[in-house]
Amino acid sequence: MDLILWRHAEAEDGAPDAARQLTAKGERQAKRMAKWLAVRLPEDTILISSEAARATQTARALRRQFETSRALGVGSNARAILAAAGWPSSARKTVVLVGHQPTLGEAAALALGGSAAPWKLKKGALVWLAHRSRGGRAETVLRAAVSPDLL
Repeated sequence: MDLILWRHAEAEDGAPDAARQLTAKGERQAKRMAKWLAVRLPEDTILISSEAARATQTARALRRQFETSRALGVGSNARAILAAAGWPSSARKTVVLVGHQPTLGEAAALALGGSAAPWKLKKGALVWLAHRSRGGRAETVLRAAVSPDLL
């Protein structure tokens, strides 16, 4: 199984929090990352987004069908995020989760290192993990960590 944890792109300040929109820079970040992802994702990829406007706008940049989940919301926790994806052993081959800091960074640390830690993901950045079996042993592999300013 592959799991991609994608932080929403730059959003405007303000309230209510769930209604915050992407800035012009955020729209460019989302499009840049979506273009990079689009050529690498299999057709059967599952895309799940937080319900917050800035996250759904980021997910829309990928131009695929997606669902929303409260499990990816601002107040979520790392275990809930991984559970929403079915990590590590879902029948789904590739899942992209679009969400928020600090939870996405904590989920990346939990999935890769076994315990949640305060890892930081830049706005619009992603972490791509793979879970597989090698020689009868389960292992998690970091496939990519990319921020939009590197593309």
